[in-house]
Amino acid sequence: MARPMDLAFAAAEAAAARGEVPVGAVIVDPATGTVLAAAGNRTEELCDPSAHAELLAIREACAVRGQPRLPGCDLYVTLEPCALCAAAISFARIRRVYYGAYDPKGGAVDHGPRFFGQPTCHHVPEVYSGIGETRAGRLLRDFFRERR
Repeated sequence: MARPMDLAFAAAEAAAARGEVPVGAVIVDPATGTVLAAAGNRTEELCDPSAHAELLAIREACAVRGQPRLPGCDLYVTLEPCALCAAAISFARIRRVYYGAYDPKGGAVDHGPRFFGQPTCHHVPEVYSGIGETRAGRLLRDFFRERR
């Protein structure tokens, strides 16, 4: 079975092939090793500014489980989550977040508002950053280079 971050990269690469910013996310139930959801960005395709990979994966995993929250589940994503996604991660009660590239401009975990460090954040997941950082950064740079 492929590793979760490899599946997230596959979703990011598929997003790039569709003309979307190449970000991919996967949600795993670590108790069983089951992949509950995998998604890439679809903001352009769906004409939806909230169709980020993380949100789509959270929605799918919640539907699979038939629950509005995902306690005990882990999220693997190729780019540092933005404020929108960080809020959804907290509301979904994700256990751990593993992400690839840092995002000094739009990230909200280790940059910007540092969402999980705010006193108004009700649930704080464990965060592991820099997982596949070089690969994630290259994917993003190549995508934007082709569009300039």
